[in-house]
Amino acid sequence: MEVLKVSSKSNPNSVAGALAGVIREQGAVEVQTVGAGALNQAIKAIAIARGFIAPSGMDLSCVPAFTDILINGEERTAIRILVEPRDSHRG
Repeated sequence: MEVLKVSSKSNPNSVAGALAGVIREQGAVEVQTVGAGALNQAIKAIAIARGFIAPSGMDLSCVPAFTDILINGEERTAIRILVEPRDSHRG
């Protein structure tokens, strides 16, 4: 599964376009963030991406989780968000 890394400096519209593209091609995407600013940009991007894919009759669901990653040899806690189409049977 493709992982999109989002920082506090990421443009939400650009990330939304990437999210929508990966979801259309692969069916799901994982978004990875470290820090409150990055998480904020990621959530904005997911909200925008919902609008991008809505005309195709799809909606998105998000499953957040913690994960440990290495950045420059230092262990950090990241939040990863699995973004995938919502199961239409659940409403």
